[in-house]
Amino acid sequence: MLSGNQIGRGTGRSEAADWRNWLANDPLLTFGLREGYRRTLTDFDQFCLERRASGNAGGRTRAAAQPTVALAREYVELQRLERAPGPAQLHEWKEALNWLFQCRRCPPGAVLTGVPSLGRADLGRTPWERRLVEKIRVRHLSWRTEQTYRGWAWRLADFLGERPVESATGEEVRSFLSHLATAQRVGASAQKQALNALVFLLREVEGKELGDFSDFTRARRRLRVPVVLSREECARLFEAMEGVPKLMAELAYGSGLRVMELLRLRVKDVDLDRRQVVGRGGKSDKDRVTVLPEQLLEKLAAHRERLRQLQVQDREQALPGVWLPEGLERKWPKAGEAWEWQWFWPSRELMNDPRTGLRRRHHLLDVTFQHFVRQGARQGKLNKKVTPHVLRHSFATHLLEHGTDIRTVQELLGHEDVATTQIYTHLMRKPGLGVRSPLDL
Repeated sequence: MLSGNQIGRGTGRSEAADWRNWLANDPLLTFGLREGYRRTLTDFDQFCLERRASGNAGGRTRAAAQPTVALAREYVELQRLERAPGPAQLHEWKEALNWLFQCRRCPPGAVLTGVPSLGRADLGRTPWERRLVEKIRVRHLSWRTEQTYRGWAWRLADFLGERPVESATGEEVRSFLSHLATAQRVGASAQKQALNALVFLLREVEGKELGDFSDFTRARRRLRVPVVLSREECARLFEAMEGVPKLMAELAYGSGLRVMELLRLRVKDVDLDRRQVVGRGGKSDKDRVTVLPEQLLEKLAAHRERLRQLQVQDREQALPGVWLPEGLERKWPKAGEAWEWQWFWPSRELMNDPRTGLRRRHHLLDVTFQHFVRQGARQGKLNKKVTPHVLRHSFATHLLEHGTDIRTVQELLGHEDVATTQIYTHLMRKPGLGVRSPLDL
């Protein structure tokens, strides 16, 4: 097994490549299990290389090949969507990945006696990463924040080479941030994200005093015009979709919800009587109220009734309640079983809670919804790159084209600054005072 200084450095290959030695020496695996795990992990290793390499601006293979829990979850979900496996095949994939992540945290020669959940097993590969994970979870930061902070910490580790991460100085962090802007050409938002992650690692976790951070090279802020669908294109997209994914897409467009605001809706957040939707935990962890389309009232009511049947089944099986934010689960231990707290878009499959290891029902994964939207765009023969966030852009643009006041649109979108909302005035079909092209005069 790789030592802490070797993991993710210098070898130019994925840590997952070492699972072959673990697989051959594990006395608890039968020949059939060993062969099944080998097929799954070979495929997952290739998936990690392709996925991370496509998102790595520097093109560095060793950083691209590191397997993470987030990639494992994405791999399983995409395999389920593309291959439509049976329960036995799906179980084999999950068991193989659980085995991999357990091996990564065991000392050499240890006998594996059980398979914990992916998230519970992934406590960090080096002492500094384990301290980072512990501090993040003590602070109750979100799972996505944890994955982001750990990713930037490992990129700093690659930048430092053989030097340990915990010994990094403020000057080295500034050099890394400048390197991101000049050599890797990241955007301003990515550079700011890296700054927040590394300050948290070195100041909050390692207790280092880093000094001022005003003298590194700033990434250039670029004005990007968002993709917007016409009303006709929206109709074609919805016609190409069906079932629950179609209803989700219509609500995302009709209410201007961010993708995670949509997925994290609970029964109590969709108020059919008052025609309102409450988006929880948006940017800066803020809640907001937005409009609920009247055309969807009957569909949403029917969907909610189907959820009642699912909740009854979950209670009959004595499943743990749904995940609750912050300390609510300690304050009201049974609230996760209550009807009003149930997810409005629950997943069909039970999932392991990454924090507690409990097997419970979670909301639909973002990668699943994104897959359905992309598939609908292809079937609808749209000539644009369509993602769930494009529906939010279209919501704002169409309201402005209809004459809605920009301050109202700002409030519905949850923007802190009206300047953020003003970008959509450039996308209106007839911006300004109805100016026409001279070719049409």
